[in-house]
Amino acid sequence: MKSFQPLRFSKTRTDFYTTLNQRVNEYFKTRQLCRHANNQMRIKTVFMLALYFVPFIIMMTAGIQSVWIMAALCVVMGLGIAGIGLSVMHDACHGAYSKNPAVNRWLGYTLNMIGANAFNWKIQHNVLHHTYTNVNEIDEDVSQRGIFRLNPHAPWKPIHRFQYIYAWPLYGLMTFVWVFIKDITRLRKYEREGLVDRVQGSARREWIMLFVSKALYLSYALVLPMVLLPFAWWQVFLGFFIAHYVAGFILAVIFQPAHVTSDSVFPVPDEHNTLENNWAIHQVLTTKNFANKSTLFSWYVGGLNFQIEHHLFPNICHVHYKNLSPIVQATALEFGLPYYHEETFLKAIYEHGLSLKQFGDKNCVAPVPAALPELEEVA
Repeated sequence: MKSFQPLRFSKTRTDFYTTLNQRVNEYFKTRQLCRHANNQMRIKTVFMLALYFVPFIIMMTAGIQSVWIMAALCVVMGLGIAGIGLSVMHDACHGAYSKNPAVNRWLGYTLNMIGANAFNWKIQHNVLHHTYTNVNEIDEDVSQRGIFRLNPHAPWKPIHRFQYIYAWPLYGLMTFVWVFIKDITRLRKYEREGLVDRVQGSARREWIMLFVSKALYLSYALVLPMVLLPFAWWQVFLGFFIAHYVAGFILAVIFQPAHVTSDSVFPVPDEHNTLENNWAIHQVLTTKNFANKSTLFSWYVGGLNFQIEHHLFPNICHVHYKNLSPIVQATALEFGLPYYHEETFLKAIYEHGLSLKQFGDKNCVAPVPAALPELEEVA
C-alpha cells in the first residue's frame, strides 16, 4: 500500500477567509466571549452522558424481567451514543471543547468509552475529511465503500442503481461496524500509509489503546449484561445491536446530507496534485447547512446542521455556530460564494436521497459550481 500523498490547495483568492476571520475574531472580542465550551455546553455534556449511562444502570440494577423494557432502554442508550458522538466527543477531538488540551483529550476518549476509537476518528475526520472534503479516495466519508457510491468520481457498479433504497437501512450499521471491524482495518491502513507517523502518533501505543479500550467496552456493555441479566445471550446481543443501530442511523443521516448533495461539488486535483481553490473556498463549495432555525434539533446534533461554520472553524465550540452563521453567510455572499442550506432537516434528507439516486446512475455528471468572481474585484 502506497504512502499517503497530501494534496495542495490553490494559494490565490485568499481575501474571503482573511476577511471572515477578522469578522469572527471581532465577534468574540466585542462580546468578550470564549471560543470554547460555556455552561450550556457543560450541562449538555452531563445530559448526553446520562442519556447513555442512566438507562444502562437502570437495566443492570432494577431487576427488569421484560425483554421489551430492556429493548426500550437500549433505544434510549442509542440516542445517548449518538448524542455523545455529536455533542461531546466531536468538539473535544477537534480541540474545540476546551483551551486545555488535556480536557479535550480525555473527553475525546468518550468515543472509546462507547466502542469506537478517538485516534482513528481524528485521522479520518479531522485530517482527511476536514482537509480534503469530498475529494474521492482521500475523504473516506465519500469514497467508495462496499456497495455505496457517494460521489460521481467513484467506480460504478450495477448495484449502485438501487443504493437510494438500500442505503437507509444500512446506515444504521455504522457504529456497529466501527466496534467490530472498521477501527481495526482503519488503524492498519493508516499505519501502512504513514498517516500515524504524520500525526506524530505511536502505532504500538494506539494498537494497545484500541484493543484494551474495546475489551473494556465489550466487557461492560455486552459480556456483563449477558452474565447478570435474566435474558438469553442472543436477546442481550440484540439489545446491544439495537442501541448501535439507533446511534448509527442518527449519525449517518446527520453527516451525509451535509456533503453528499446535488449542490456540493466533488473537486478533482490537477496533474500537479493541486486543487482548484484555496482551503476555505473548498470548504464552502463542498458543504451544506440544514434546519438552522430549529433550536432543539441544533442542540441535539451538536450544531452540526451548521456544517459550513463547523468546517470553516472546527476549533470553535459548536454552541457559537448559530450566532456565527449570519457573519459567514453575509461574507460568503459578499465575495460571490454560495451558502448552501436547506430550510428543514426533511428537505435535506430528501435532497440526499436524490443524490444517492443520481450517483447510482452510471452516466451521472459531477456537479459543477457556477463560475466564481475574482475575489479581489469584490473585496
